[in-house]
Formats: sequence, structure tokens, C-alpha cells
Amino acid sequence: MRNHTVITLLISMLPILTSYGQGQLRPRGDVNCDWEVNIADINSLIDNILNETKYHAFYTYALDVNGDKEINIADINVLIDGIMGAELAPMPSYSGTLPVLYINTEGNRNIDSKDEYVHADWWLDATGFEGYESLGSRETPLGMLIKGRGNYTWSHVDKKSFRVKLDKKQSLMGMKKNRHFCLLAGDFWTNPVGFELSRRIGLAYTPAQAPVEVVLNGQYIGLYFITEKIRVEKERVNVAEQINGEEDADMVTGGWLIEIDGHPEENQFAVREGSGNLLGVVYHSPDSLSTAQHDYLYNLITQTDSAVYDSISTNAWEEYIDIDTLACFYIVNEVTDEIESFTNSLFLHKHRGDSTKLLFGPVWDFGCSFGRPLQEEPCFLYENTDKIYTPHWLRKMVTNPHFQETIRRHWKEFYPSLETMETYADSLVKKIAPACANDMARWPNLDCWWAPIEWQSEYYYKPHLRDKIKFLNDQWGNNSE
Repeated sequence: MRNHTVITLLISMLPILTSYGQGQLRPRGDVNCDWEVNIADINSLIDNILNETKYHAFYTYALDVNGDKEINIADINVLIDGIMGAELAPMPSYSGTLPVLYINTEGNRNIDSKDEYVHADWWLDATGFEGYESLGSRETPLGMLIKGRGNYTWSHVDKKSFRVKLDKKQSLMGMKKNRHFCLLAGDFWTNPVGFELSRRIGLAYTPAQAPVEVVLNGQYIGLYFITEKIRVEKERVNVAEQINGEEDADMVTGGWLIEIDGHPEENQFAVREGSGNLLGVVYHSPDSLSTAQHDYLYNLITQTDSAVYDSISTNAWEEYIDIDTLACFYIVNEVTDEIESFTNSLFLHKHRGDSTKLLFGPVWDFGCSFGRPLQEEPCFLYENTDKIYTPHWLRKMVTNPHFQETIRRHWKEFYPSLETMETYADSLVKKIAPACANDMARWPNLDCWWAPIEWQSEYYYKPHLRDKIKFLNDQWGNNSE
């Protein structure tokens, strides 16, 4: 630590300090998060170097003063130059074309857990955009809890997604008042298009979402979509809420909100399905089961699975599965070629009562849509896919004549609404393109940010969407009466 003291004494002799009034975005070099660039930041940077802090694109971004993705003496040199009057490169900033959400965690804590919430202040600046309302302000912020979310993206992607729980219900970006939302970091084109298709086909509930740019602890972290979290509520998944630990045999029949997902979760059990694959069942509501609840849900899933694999030709599986919501859910995911849709993030819900069926939806994750760019010709989403995307139940269900007939019926009603999907996509791209460009400046090395959103839409997404719709209409539309 003697070297640290010597360096600090030398720095204290610097004649010039550069200071900034506290603003909504911190300047480059503000290592200690006090909205000023001065000797204190050099001391903080030295402490981090001596503690062998490694560069992390999200949580140590502010320490990398010279932008070389390392935390070392070179950053100190650039910071000293800045304090002595040299102009430092500006930090990436929001575009000014969308509302801005500001979040300041308590003590500038990192959000580095999917399990532990961090308390934060927040405010939303609508920046004058018509139809949006500002909430809170820098002087009078509101409160929230925030934590990480996601599976692969949380552990493998630099830009993180978050789950937020507001201190009280708010109408964010015109959405219905609630406390529970997600901040989704990617899929700027596929998720909105998939959600719009779900609304157009008429699934009972589709999560609302809206684009914003986010500033976390004074650092611009890019374009996000504020999205309603899927949960049991009257305005979301509208089933009777079942209490945790219920023992009454009549009450444990519903309502249920479950998810088929292969990623390990705390509230989960596994069933060996008829194909031999493991089927992971995550129970979201209720989220703590009595023996009666566990046995009911386990038996429901195993009986449904047996009916799909053993009785598909007799239609006995329809005693357990609502074929109309299944058909609509399947069509939406076929149009987007979402190859993971029957593998992970597959939500199901059920009303109370022994005679009620499993309803497919809401839709959620379209992150693998149009994910087969090397494929020469369109095909069904359950064909020509990697083993990691092996769908649950679907390959068996599509062999059923009644299901095929139901798909054609819903397709005939749905198809006319697809004529304006490219117009919708163009409007979306126009709205978010400047913010996407700023997001690329903040996250230049993310694999999914390989081209401007305008290029992705015009030369990649729209042609794939167009080709898939034509393929499906050739398969289903010409055979419908």
C-alpha cells in the first residue's frame, strides 16, 4: 500500500481540477459516481487496479477511461490528462428520440443477481413525446426494487435484462397500472413483431411493451423495452389466483400459471415425456406447493403427456389441452419461425375446475425467431432444427387431423391481418432506429448487434417474414375451404 500512498501524494499536487455539476449522465472519468472528475476518481481507480479489478462491459465500464477494455495504469494517465484540461471522449448517450428511464441504485450498487433485489430510485422523462407521461423527477424520484433476469442472456451476454418491482402501481408508457415489469435488453425487432402477431390472432392476453432508453447510475446502458411481466392478475393472465400451500381438492384444480422450460429453476419439477425427453415444469402461480398441489399438477402434466403420445389419433388429448389456443399460439410462432417456442419459455395456464383445460400462452420469448439464416427454403419450425430446440409434444400433435383442420380454420381468419405486418414493422424500425444506433455505440461487440436495425429489417427480417408467410399459406391456405 506504500506505492498507493506515494501515487496519491503526487496526484494531490496536480494544479488543475475539472468539475461538473451533478447531471443526469455522468462524464467519462467519474469513477466514484459523484458526478465530478477530480483527484477522488484517481484514488478510486488506483484502489481498483491494486485490487486487480477486471474489466466487465457492464459493471466496470466507468473504470475503463481510455476504452481499451482493460483496467490499468493507462486509464490513470488518461484521467490525469482530463483533470489537467485535456478533452476526454464523450460517453455514449441517449438519442433523444425516445423517453428516458433513469435508475439509481442505492449506493450505486451493481445489479449482479437474479435472486436478490436491489433498492433504487427512478424517474421516467417522457421528453415531450405525445401519448407518454413523465413519472417522478430527478428532484422527486420514485422507488423500485430491481434484479437481473434471463437465462442464457444473463450469463453469456454483456448487456443485461432486469425485472423491476415498483414501490406502487404506475402506468408506465401508457400501460395499465401495475408494479411488475421487465426491462428486456434485446430482440428489438422479433419480440415486438411476435407480440403484435399474438394480439392480431386474438390470444386472450399479450404482454404490452414500449421502447425506452435507460440510464443506470448515471451511465447510458442503451435501448430497452419496458414489458409487462407475465403473472396472474385480472389485467394479465386472468385466472383465479390459487394460494400457496392450498390443500382443498377443489381449489387445487386452478388457477395455474406454468411454464415449460429446460433451464434449472427453483420452482420446478421434471417429467419424462413420451418422446424420452425431459420436460421441465416451472410453476409460477402458485409458487410454493402443498403436497395436494404438487400431486395435482404432476398428474395433470403426466396425464396430458400420455394422452398426446398414446391417444393422439383418438383426440383424447383434447380433454387436457384447449386446441384453439394451441393452434393460435402455434401459428404465431410458425410465422416468426421461433424454433425455441415449444422448447423453452412455453407458458400455459388453467382455470379452476376439473373439466377446464390447459390454455396455451401468453407468448413471451421470440429471441430465436428467424434463427436459421443458412436454410435455403422455409420449413416448419419443428423441422431441420438443432437437438437443443427439440419441441415438446408438437411433432406428435401436428399429425392429428383435427388439429390440422383447426390450424387451417384459424389461419384463414388470421391471414388477412398479415398484409399490414410489414407496415407495422417499418413503423417500429422508424421509431427505434436512432436509439438502436446509440445502443450499438454503447455495446459495439454484441453478436446480435451486427448491423443497423434498418438493414436488419429490410434485408433480413422482412424477407424471412415474407417467405415464411407465403410458405404457410401454401401449406394451409390453399387447403382451407
